[in-house]
Formats: sequence, structure tokens, C-alpha cells
Amino acid sequence: MNIEKLKLPPQLQKILQFWRPIISLLFLVIMLWSSIFQISTEEVGVITRFGEYVRQVEPGLNFKIPLAEDVYKVPVERQQKLEFGFRTGKAGINTQYRESSSTKDESLMLTGDLNLAEVQWVVQYRVDNAYNNLFEVRNPQSTLRTLSEAAMRQIVGDRTVNEVLTVGRTEIGSKSQELIQQICREYSLGIKIEQVVLQDVNPPEPVKAAFNAVNEAQQEKETLINQAKSEYNKVIPKARGQAEETIQQAEGYAAERVNNADGEAARFTALYNEFIKAPEVTKRRVYLETMSSVIPKIGNVVITDDKSNNVLPLLQMQMNKKNLK
Repeated sequence: MNIEKLKLPPQLQKILQFWRPIISLLFLVIMLWSSIFQISTEEVGVITRFGEYVRQVEPGLNFKIPLAEDVYKVPVERQQKLEFGFRTGKAGINTQYRESSSTKDESLMLTGDLNLAEVQWVVQYRVDNAYNNLFEVRNPQSTLRTLSEAAMRQIVGDRTVNEVLTVGRTEIGSKSQELIQQICREYSLGIKIEQVVLQDVNPPEPVKAAFNAVNEAQQEKETLINQAKSEYNKVIPKARGQAEETIQQAEGYAAERVNNADGEAARFTALYNEFIKAPEVTKRRVYLETMSSVIPKIGNVVITDDKSNNVLPLLQMQMNKKNLK
């Protein structure tokens, strides 16, 4: 625009001529500044031109057309979480758990055996497709919250209250993660579910005392069973060992008796075979051996002739000899 052609006072024309280059320079600086933007390391930039998706840019300094293009920064490397049944608020370095009527509605669930349980859990996720997360679903975080709650209610509804409160917590978390991820793919949320963690699973407050009593009874039952098994393991192996020892001693005694009998039989057989070869010699040897073992045991024996009359003096000498001793 030619300022001189405008019918303005000369003084105003001079002012406009003075500020025109400054305004032009300032406009160029603003345009240049609005065309430069930076994406952090955990984000990607999604560029739209007049509302239409154009391209996606990586972390670092990037450029866009001023006034025509807009940039949306999507944290694809940052782990995010949704809390159900409670909300955390940081006060200094301490984490406080806050509950309200809305969180109670989230956590109260019906189990497969028609009992109630309060389930608190956390869904940890990342954005793995920035385009789907921005444009395929109007409110992806709200949608994720709704479908996560529906999936958890479905998984809990297939199990008994005892499974939910005790042994089934790990399985419920893994099954919920698989189901939520499947629904996210069907809805094109552009979200990857990394983990579903069950925080607290408790019976409802009105029946909590009864549940605790039942749990204590079950624990006492398990304790008594374990004590009985311990006593069983102490007594039964000892009795079995003693029985085995007695059996082995009896078997050893039987073997000893059989071996001795076999040895005696073999000795008798050998003697009998030798007796058959020389019966007179064997009889003489047996007679002599028998006499040599029997005679020393019967004391002094005097053998006289029936016609002799001189026995008494000999006996009197023997008696005197004993008296002297």
C-alpha cells in the first residue's frame, strides 16, 4: 500500500513511514516463530493442514506453515495409567488414596457365584499409533476407561468370590489385559496395554467381618492339616523303618540258620562218606575221641580183678593223699 496516495495529514504519513519497516519485521519474526516448534524425546508430532492430517514428525526441531498448519504432540513413549476404584493424589512425597461414590461404583462387582467383591485395579498403557489415537476415536481415554471396566466385570463375573479374593488375582489381571487389548484393536484406539495390576480385592464392607471369619477358619483348618501331616511324617516313616529293620533281622537270622544247617549237613555227609570207605578205622577213632572226652569227667576209677583181695589198702592210700591236700 502506497501511503503517499492516502489523503492523510503529512505528519501522520511520516509516522506510518517510520513504523512500516518495524511492523513488517515484527510480522516476519512472529511468522517465523510460529513456524518453528520442538517435539520432546517421548513424543511425536502430528501435523494437520486446515484440519486434515498431513504428516507425522519425529522428536527435535521441526517446521510448519504458519496459520495453515497445526501440530498435536502425542506422548508415545510415556507410560500412562488409569485407576479404577480409587484415585491417587500426591501430597509432597506421599501418595494418598481417595475414594468416592463414583470409585465405589467402579470397584463393586458381581462374581460368578452371585457374591459381591470390591476390586481396585490399574491399567498401564502407551500410545502406539498417534493417528488412531487422535482421529479414530473422539475421546480415547474415556473410551479406554469404559471398556476396561466392562472387561474387568466380564472376567470377574466368570469366577467365584474365593478365586477373586485369593488365588485367581494373577489370572484375572492377565486375562483382563488380553481382553482390553483385543477391544482396543477392534476400536482402533492406537493404544497398547502393557499391564493390568489388581491393587486391592476385598469383600464389601457390610460383610467384611464374615469374610474375615471364614478366612481365619480356613487358615486354622490348613494349619491343623499341616500339623497333622507333620506328625504323620514323623511317626509313619519311623514305624516303617523299624518294621523294615525287624524284617531284615528275621531274614538274616533265617539265612544264618539255613547256612548252619547246610554246613552241618555237608559235614555229616563228608563224615559219612569217609566212614563208608573205612568203617573200622572210623569206629576206633570215634571211640577213642569219645573216651578221651568222657573219662576225665568221671573222676578216679579203680578197675580190679574180681579175684583180687588187695583193693582196700590202695583205696586207703588215696584217701590219705586227699586228706593231706
